[in-house]
Amino acid sequence: MAKLLSCVLGPLYKIYRERDSERAPSGVPETPTSVTTPPSSSWDTYYQPRALEKHADSILALASVFWSISYYSSPFAFFYLYRKGYLSLSKVVPFSHYAGTLLLLLAGVACLRGIGRWTNPQYRQFITILEATHRNHSAENKRQLANYNFDFKSWPVDFHWEEPSSRKESRGGPSRQGVALLRPEPLHRGTADTLLNRVKKLPCQITSYLVAHTLGRRMLYPGSVYLLQKALMPMLLQGQARLVEECNGRRAKLLACDGNEIDTMFVDRRGTAEPQGQKLVICCEGNAGFYEVGCISTPLEAGYSVLGWNHPGFAGSTGVPFPQNEANAMDVVVQFAIHRLGFQPQDIIIYAWSIGGFTATWAAMSYPDISAVILDASFDDLVPLALKVMPDSWRGLVTRTVRQHLNLNNAEQLCRYQGPVLLIRRTKDEIITTTVPEDIMSNRGNDLLLKLLQYRYPRVMAEEGLRVVRQWLEASSQLEEASIYSRWEVEEDWCLSVLRSYQAEHGPDFPWSVGEDMSADGRRQLALFLAQKYLHNFEATHCTPLPAPNFQMPWHL
Repeated sequence: MAKLLSCVLGPLYKIYRERDSERAPSGVPETPTSVTTPPSSSWDTYYQPRALEKHADSILALASVFWSISYYSSPFAFFYLYRKGYLSLSKVVPFSHYAGTLLLLLAGVACLRGIGRWTNPQYRQFITILEATHRNHSAENKRQLANYNFDFKSWPVDFHWEEPSSRKESRGGPSRQGVALLRPEPLHRGTADTLLNRVKKLPCQITSYLVAHTLGRRMLYPGSVYLLQKALMPMLLQGQARLVEECNGRRAKLLACDGNEIDTMFVDRRGTAEPQGQKLVICCEGNAGFYEVGCISTPLEAGYSVLGWNHPGFAGSTGVPFPQNEANAMDVVVQFAIHRLGFQPQDIIIYAWSIGGFTATWAAMSYPDISAVILDASFDDLVPLALKVMPDSWRGLVTRTVRQHLNLNNAEQLCRYQGPVLLIRRTKDEIITTTVPEDIMSNRGNDLLLKLLQYRYPRVMAEEGLRVVRQWLEASSQLEEASIYSRWEVEEDWCLSVLRSYQAEHGPDFPWSVGEDMSADGRRQLALFLAQKYLHNFEATHCTPLPAPNFQMPWHL
């Protein structure tokens, strides 16, 4: 009976093709999702449900879609029913009878699906392996379980946020309330925080909370919307199968400090002849990106070891993608890379695309020994981009909502990091520009570069340096960039010697006072030199995949 109940719950999506289990390097610490050959090579790569299960599953999937549509349209539906007078007790009671009957029918369909699975030897063997793994987390059980792709809710936890011994002994680590974030300054500084002022602010705070937790969060992270995930499911399954079958990827479930379960995929290249395989690239996806089909492909093609993960609420990850949850998820991902996968922080590179820049800059700020940070098509702050898509009359509400609940302060976090940084600007970006894609100066990647340079080299980025870097950023082609660069006769050898001399005398920690006693012409040269080193242009739109040759390590002295 227990096995029949297990068959009723949770789908099995796919059985992976036969793989060579010896492809995993022998000297690498074994992760919980190591794999062996499937139980039977005669099975098709996709799980083949029998007729009863197939038809019952179709009915339940359709009901799930209708429920999701009803959930998102419920405020409008309730308003309509109220206006028509259908919410009276005489109308609601018969409707509840219909709803109860429908739920009983769906429960019967679910039972029929369970019977169909129970009569299928493939599914029974899968359930047997799953139950054995939950009872005993042995390496052999986990290797067998990794041959299947199924509902990630049933996947056993592979890594806990408190697992590192240093976390248990230290009081400075994250608590169950979450990791530390940089908090925004009060909007009205110097105002006494009296009870009367709190009461006056309460309606605005309630409105901001409601906007952030309904419309705002779904606009900012559309990948967390169930209907979109349902539509993308075939593509996600195909992408995950490619990572597992062709790249020998290993899936793992990580438990963050807030209780969210994070879906990850690790591809190990340390056993290959490519030297970059010794480096791990942790990929942070965009607001509708998943590791199955996201920016993970770029460092993979470049030959690096790669760790991808999904935002809270995306695909197999649970929770909702608010900044605190995002940072909590990134924290456990980095801990997993260090303490389970065996990479040193000096061998870890953080690569982010678009909104993934928030978690990337948080990790760089919180783990200062990380090797490098690469931000592709990212921005400095969310407020200007949020104001771009909302009515002007909502300016106060939008600013307050973002600062209190959706504060993606990438530039502020990045300035806390002392290591190498590379920014990749899309010259035809239509998402992070505040006017039109053709107006390259409205690209918020420019502001991210300027804020970083102004923090690290404040004397160089004085009036003359700032003006000439803005001219360089305004160039819309490589020819124009080269023209500006040559117009000011930038001597790269001289710039390098100045920077190296300063570093040798004063140390590597930013901010630097280099350029303090320098001529205006010298500051211009240094400013242009640094801008070209920190930012690379890529002539493409926001969602164009970054080619592997464009994935380069940041410049450093």
